[in-house]
Amino acid sequence: KALAISYKIYVPKEISTNLTTSGGNITLKDLVGSQHFVTSGGNLEIVRLKGKIYGVTSGGNIFVKDSEEDLELTTSGGDISADNCTGKIHLVTSGGNLKLSKLNGTIDATTSGGNAIATDIRGALEAHTSGGNVDLRDLYCSVAASTSGGNIFVSIKEMGSYIRVANSSGRIELELPGSKGLDLKLTASKITTTQLNNFSGTIEEDEIKGKLNGGGIPVTVKGGSGRISLKVN
Repeated sequence: KALAISYKIYVPKEISTNLTTSGGNITLKDLVGSQHFVTSGGNLEIVRLKGKIYGVTSGGNIFVKDSEEDLELTTSGGDISADNCTGKIHLVTSGGNLKLSKLNGTIDATTSGGNAIATDIRGALEAHTSGGNVDLRDLYCSVAASTSGGNIFVSIKEMGSYIRVANSSGRIELELPGSKGLDLKLTASKITTTQLNNFSGTIEEDEIKGKLNGGGIPVTVKGGSGRISLKVN
């Protein structure tokens, strides 16, 4: 029968690691320092790490929580879940889903085919998928989001310095606070919107272009052959 061996290693809190396994899982908890870890097929679990974090799995899932500073995590096919992290965060999956919550910093999250879901994000968020849906709620940040075929929903609680949303053919729903000065530029096959008070510009069936509350933060939405629904609260 095949023999499998696992290791559980206890170390001082402030330490750097370089870990590799051909197929098993890797879990790191409560460390401060530079961490480099790679598995050919297992899952990655990262909890309460601080420092420069670099992790790769060829097919497993990634779970990261309560970590900070510089996080770069990649999987070739699994899902990625990130919760309560701060700093520079770079997440990539080639086919799985992205689930992000309570993140603060510069966040770049990409999937080649899965869905991108995020809630309670602060700082700056980039969320992109090649074919899945994008669902971003309770945002207090700048946003850049796109999909090539799914639907997009974006709800902004507090504006950052920009909003950029793009879709090739699906539906885009965008909810914005109405008290801020905005430079609106929306294009799609069809656009519907709530009443835009204090707006100067043009509103057409396939384009909205102008200034809200005197202008200010750029809001660029490209709907392609799909539809855009704009709601200003």
